[in-house]
Order: sequence, then structure tokens, then C-alpha cells
Amino acid sequence: MSVLETARPRPTRLVDHFEYGLDAPICLTWELTYACNLSCIHCLSASGRRDPRELSTAECRAIIDELERMQVFYVNIGGGEPTVRSDFWDLVDYATAHHVGVKFSTNGVKITPEIAARLAANDYVDVQISLDGATAEVNDAIRGGKSYDMAIRAMENLSAAGMKNFKISVVCTRQNIPQLDEFKALADRYGAQLRLTRLRPSGRAVDVWDQLHPTREQQRELYDWLVAHGDGVLTGDSFFHLSAYGESLPGLNLCGAGRVVCLIDPVGDVYACPFAIHDEFLAGNVREPGGFAGVWRDSELFARLRSPQAGGACTSCQFFDSCKGGCMAAKFFTGLPLDGPDPECVRGFGEEALRARGGAALPKPSGDHSHRTSPPRPRSRGPVPVTIGRRREDVSAPPVSACQESPLAGFDPRGG
Repeated sequence: MSVLETARPRPTRLVDHFEYGLDAPICLTWELTYACNLSCIHCLSASGRRDPRELSTAECRAIIDELERMQVFYVNIGGGEPTVRSDFWDLVDYATAHHVGVKFSTNGVKITPEIAARLAANDYVDVQISLDGATAEVNDAIRGGKSYDMAIRAMENLSAAGMKNFKISVVCTRQNIPQLDEFKALADRYGAQLRLTRLRPSGRAVDVWDQLHPTREQQRELYDWLVAHGDGVLTGDSFFHLSAYGESLPGLNLCGAGRVVCLIDPVGDVYACPFAIHDEFLAGNVREPGGFAGVWRDSELFARLRSPQAGGACTSCQFFDSCKGGCMAAKFFTGLPLDGPDPECVRGFGEEALRARGGAALPKPSGDHSHRTSPPRPRSRGPVPVTIGRRREDVSAPPVSACQESPLAGFDPRGG
């Protein structure tokens, strides 16, 4: 892929090409549905109920055709719980048949022995089982009752089907950092690979981030553990803010929002970052003329993100080249300036910024699709005011049928 043709310095390093943006994303995150059988308290997209406006099967296939033309290497599919879409398995087959690899995240609800065998036979599919505790006690407090058993059964089915190196995907929290060795042992037991990701204050996690995000001492514990385990654990670019401790961690070590990654949500809206679902980071919609390629190449938001970025107060820090000021989404949803320090800055500057913020109202995600909230309202294309305050529970809102199934749907405790 070539660099987008704009006036810019000639890149000399691979990371420079990434910083200025590519003709197509390296990895596209695609949330197929907001429907979900669980209600995880840290869900980045506040999922639960299906949005009636979500993309149809035909529209999803058209996007896959477009991604094939753009030579997008693979898509990272999530939700919600993507497997509750009745056309999910057909879309996976369609994507891989059109040279677009699929990595999808699931809580395991539909991973039966038969489905596991089907997945193991496809070399272009990678499965990530979400698990946020190495024990049921820790996991179920975040993801819901019996979700640990459901995930374990999915892993057993994948392992029995001969699927190698599927992923166990863990969002690191204050509660599970002490379990890192146990997570690694669990992955080894099932022939899986451990993938650790950072907790961002996005979606429902906005309300619980203060209680869930790792302490400063745990950040150092996590960094030391990642350095010690090297290539045996995947992190993507979740923890590049920890590189200020000294040794850079594997990965891009750069915020790739709008440069090499982006998000398509269930109704076709394109956001710069999977963790920044807010109108401030809305670049366009795939249903508009030009489709996804038009948004990626012509969005004014993406053009700004691909321009040289000012580092603000962080540029005076000797570790700026290592951490690049941290995560855009983490700063935005904690009320910090985008050119300021990451709220979890390892040198403590984020804590100082959070204290200086005082009691200022914080931005809220643009949509809440939780099981007990009002249905989403159509979004206008103009500026949308940010709604400040806690979500109001609406017990009268009926759930969409796709979300009514039990968290144990498809799970037989007898191992059938």
C-alpha cells in the first residue's frame, strides 16, 4: 500500500509511513451488531440491543467487496456479539472467499462443537474468546453470571476441533492484573495464545473506569510482565503508553486512529478509533456516495489526523518519542486535552491532569444500546451536542428479539 498523496516530508522509516496514513487500513474493526446476550460493565460500545438500522446482508457483502478491492488484509469483527446475527457465518465465508481474512471476537455463546470444527477448517479465520478473569469469580463480576463457563466451553470445543492458536482476549483491569500467570497457563492448556488489551473509558466503561483501571503500581507490574513474556503474548498497540518505563513493547507504538485503523459500526458510521465512538471522531458513513473508500480517503477528520500532530505539554518529556502522548480515546473520555498526557501516564502527569480537571462534566459516548435504555435516535449529519450526565434506565424499553436469548444459549453443561 502506498502513502496517501499529500504534501508531506518523505518518510524514511516504516512508522513514518503509518503516521501519515495509508491508502487502506491495515486492519479494519467492524462491529456487525449491537445485539449481545451479555451486559459487560465495561463494554466499549455499550452493546445489548440490536439497532434496527444495522447494515443488511447485501450491504455487508458490498463492503467486503470494497475491502477486497482496497486490499485490506483482514477485518477484526466484533459487536455486540457478532455470532447472534443469523447471517454471521455466511459473511465470514464470503469474506474469506474474497481474500479478506477474518478475526472475530466472541463470548463463546455460539461456539458449538460443530461450529468449532467449521472454524478449524478455515485457515483465514482467527477466533478471539473474550475472558476478563482467570477464575469465574473475577470474570463473572464484569461479564455476567456463568459467562466464564460459557467461554471455557467454547475454548474446549475449539481445542477439541484442532484449532491452533486461537486467542484468549483479556481486558486488563485492577481485578485481573494479579491473574496474569493464570491467564497464560489457561492459554497454554488449550493451545491458545494470550492477548491482553487495555481498558479504555469508552462505552459503559466511562462509568466504571475509575474503579476498574489498573493502579499505577499495577501498570508497572503489567509492563514488567509483558517484557518478561516477550513474543509469547499479544498486545496489539494497547500499551504503548507504558513504553516510557524504558524498553519499547512490541507493536506500532503509535496511535493509528484514522491512519492505519478505523471502525465501521453496525449502522455504517465510520469512526477514527474503535474506542472513540463519539461524534467528535465520526468521519462519515459507508451508505453515503463513495462508500467506505470515499470516507477513508476523503474524510476531513482523517486528513487532520494524518497531518503532523502537536504534542502539547508532552513534547517536553524525554519519553515523548516512546509513548507519543498516549491514547486519544482515553484522554477524550476522561476530559483531558488531546495534546495533553495520557490519564495513565507512567510518570504521573496524567494523575496531575485529572486532579486539575476537577469536577468538570465528561463527554459521553454517542450511543447507548444497553438492554435497559431507550432505543437509539437517528443521528443527524451536523454537530450533535454531547449529553452530559449518567444514563437514565428505562425499564419499559422492550429488548430486540436478537438479544432476548439467555447468556447460556447454545451451552450444554453436560458437554453435548
